[in-house]
Amino acid sequence: QVQLVESGGGLVQAGGSLRLSCAASGRTFSTYTAGWFRQAPGKEREFVAAISRGGSTYHADSVKGRFTISRDNNKNTVYLQMNSLKPEDTAVYYCAASSSLAFLPHRLVEYSYWGQGTQVTVSS
Repeated sequence: QVQLVESGGGLVQAGGSLRLSCAASGRTFSTYTAGWFRQAPGKEREFVAAISRGGSTYHADSVKGRFTISRDNNKNTVYLQMNSLKPEDTAVYYCAASSSLAFLPHRLVEYSYWGQGTQVTVSS
């Protein structure tokens, strides 16, 4: 089992920055691929970014160049640095862990463990 707890969400003005953290406990988190997803009101949950055990990353086109996923395996923590935030980035952001054999999975079904989510609100 892996337990995930997100933090770092909040209210920020457009153009601002936030850094989300995801602290993991349970089995060795470093053996999992980690991902960030988000869900805006009335919309489906969508992929944001993923990072492999070795540190390879993959970002959705909508956030590429603005968001950066990283991990510190010594701290069992994954981060999402969000810069140049836009109102359309407003959503609940979820951390997830995957043991899928696929390289840098981006589908919800490939992730087995989820955090409770943290709200990010970007005002215009």
